[in-house]
Amino acid sequence: MKCIEFGKLHGLGNDFLVTKTGESGEPVKSLSQLAQDICDQHLGVGADGIMYYLPTVNDSQADFSTLIFNADGSQAEMSGNGVRILAAYLYHSGEHTGQTVRIRTVCGIRNLRLIAHEGNIYTFESSMGKPTTDPSMIPCLLAPGPAPIIDFPITVGGGQVRVTVSSMGNPHCSTFWEDVSHAPFEALGPQLERHGSFPNRTNVEFVQVLDRHRLRVRFWERGVGHTFASGTGSCGASVAAILNNLVESPVTVETELGSLLVRWNPGEELHLTGPAEFICRGQYALKKATPVRA
Repeated sequence: MKCIEFGKLHGLGNDFLVTKTGESGEPVKSLSQLAQDICDQHLGVGADGIMYYLPTVNDSQADFSTLIFNADGSQAEMSGNGVRILAAYLYHSGEHTGQTVRIRTVCGIRNLRLIAHEGNIYTFESSMGKPTTDPSMIPCLLAPGPAPIIDFPITVGGGQVRVTVSSMGNPHCSTFWEDVSHAPFEALGPQLERHGSFPNRTNVEFVQVLDRHRLRVRFWERGVGHTFASGTGSCGASVAAILNNLVESPVTVETELGSLLVRWNPGEELHLTGPAEFICRGQYALKKATPVRA
């Protein structure tokens, strides 16, 4: 029976599996199917997504490369919690040492700096690149670019909701509410995720402004659904709140299980700080239909 080794970690309840890919890599189709199988909450290990990684060779800019897949098998361009989780796994397993680690993602290199370590919990500050607000680059069809889409009315579910749209390498649609606990989260989340204005679907944030430096956010993640936390979602919510002049940097984002810190000034690179906790490692028996890696 063929098995793969994996680690399981979470960032404030947003859980990922981590496994090394074969030396020659695998077709996206097989990685997608494996993601669906292993992330299944009842028939697999269970997780919001999976990080496939490999040490880089002849790459002077990055130490590791990664491909990120959601639980439904769709590929994600970027995950703020995911890259932090991968970094924590690399340190926990002893595969990487030193204060910083450079991870190449589909949307660019992310530099992570270890700022605290206690037991199984690793806290990193991550470079997240410059947010994108040009609709054509997100992509978003609500309005022609390059002006950002800020507090824009969108028709959904027989009504209207105002949205602010951005990209952290993956698309984000942020909505603001007086109290997110009373927002129509379960109904509006999937409707916005699959709204026709977002050709690649979108992540959705339900945002409540607490004061000039604090937000409370609930996350509906593309390809996953409700998640306890989202790194890029926290970035997207903070960018939206800053663009609407509701908060100023630095921004503490309160998720359902803890807080993340976002630092961003318009026109500059964004930085995200938060924890990742190692849960366990194990072996997963591959199904016969899943190609075995080289």
